[in-house]
Amino acid sequence: MTVTLTDIQAAAKRIDGYVRRTPILRTEGLRQPFTDAELVLKLEQLQVTGSFKARGASSKLTSLDDAAVKRGLITASGGNHGLGVAYAGWRADVPTVIYLPANTPPVKAEKLREWGATVEMHGEVWDDANAEALQVAERDGLTYVHPFADPAVIAGQGTIALELAADLEKLDTLLVAIGGGGLMAGVATGIKALRPDVKVIGVEPVGAPTLYQSLLAGRPVMLEAIETRANTLAPRQSEKLNVDLISAAVEQIVLVDDDAMRDAARWLWSECAVAAELSGAASVAALMTGAYEAQKGETVCALVCGAGTDGISG
Repeated sequence: MTVTLTDIQAAAKRIDGYVRRTPILRTEGLRQPFTDAELVLKLEQLQVTGSFKARGASSKLTSLDDAAVKRGLITASGGNHGLGVAYAGWRADVPTVIYLPANTPPVKAEKLREWGATVEMHGEVWDDANAEALQVAERDGLTYVHPFADPAVIAGQGTIALELAADLEKLDTLLVAIGGGGLMAGVATGIKALRPDVKVIGVEPVGAPTLYQSLLAGRPVMLEAIETRANTLAPRQSEKLNVDLISAAVEQIVLVDDDAMRDAARWLWSECAVAAELSGAASVAALMTGAYEAQKGETVCALVCGAGTDGISG
């Protein structure tokens, strides 16, 4: 399995009318605590359901035949993918079941129920919840939607790259947070096909370096433990499809800790009125900490991937 620019372009056509074309925000004139680079934010926290995940879930939905859709959808999630799948089920008027681990913020479970999903709690981390969701899907004949290792899902996330290429005449570097790797796999594949000279940098939590360790090993690595509050960036293991795509298109993965993500979320709120969760602020945290050192005159786009109140209440 692989994902190409053609797949991403096809996904964009399928999900037209399902998702929003999110804006970019240029940050000239703001107090920037990092570099003299030109920072541009891609505001994917304004996407329907509050994150980019609606793109991938809608892409998967629109790739299924009627029988698969009518069986109902099931997945496991740290919250955001579940919301995307719940939204897809709502659009198709079919039931959805979302398995969440214990580290999911309660507000995500409440939002899922508002979209009409059945919420089940299982295990401590995503991998535990996912194992249970797979068993239930097979037992009950439901259609399982993987959050990051499905080509249709990856292609849907990659539609962000099409918008960036169209909206930014100058783009030197793209910073993207990584959880399981579906977002990065899609966006990196798309932007490299359209703008081969763009440097793509991944950002992971220090306490969940899933892809960082996997790229070092050249294969998916299972982490022994997860030690981050950014639960949407915290699977213990990715999949070969994601590792292969990211390895081919990403120059570097850098690590940031939870405090840095919280500081970045606060900066996004105080300076930009952007309400981001920890994962949504990870890309900006990489700049603020110097984990990625941008140069003067460099145009850097940081993808704000998820909405939240970590910068407001933290």
